[in-house]
Amino acid sequence: MEDVLRSLGFLCLGSRLKRIGEQLQADTQRVLDRLDVRIQSSQYPLLAALDRLGPLPVGELAQSLGIAQPGVTRAASLLTELGLVEVTPSDDDQRRRIVSLSADGQRLVDAAKHDVWPRIEGAVAELCADLSGPLLGQLAAIEDRLAATPLDRRADKAKTVAPKAVAQ
Repeated sequence: MEDVLRSLGFLCLGSRLKRIGEQLQADTQRVLDRLDVRIQSSQYPLLAALDRLGPLPVGELAQSLGIAQPGVTRAASLLTELGLVEVTPSDDDQRRRIVSLSADGQRLVDAAKHDVWPRIEGAVAELCADLSGPLLGQLAAIEDRLAATPLDRRADKAKTVAPKAVAQ
């Protein structure tokens, strides 16, 4: 069957990028599920930002991730319920909320930086290795490569991790 998004070229570039992003997130989620990690792949960037930048107000955290503030608020609430982040009022303005990693959140990030993130990064790097030429051709190659070998299978080849190491 014709891939309409692919055949429409630049007209549907955003849709193709979104499709690739959704495929990468779904494949990454399968890696996390096999490792018994209890969060969604889409929540790792928030944890990574807090690890890299330290505690931040919700608005600054949203800005650092390039996403809308309500999305950060929802994600922070979910991660708070899981005990991975803490949300506290700002000392200088009680209306502002500061998001920070909890001790459990920091342990999860530390384990992920050691065991999970390198596998995912390696799988994506391998997926994109040796791409050249026009952008639409590169996107087609990425889509074809993901169809042939999904990211989660590529990540399995990248490094073997003890299944429960990340979840603790």
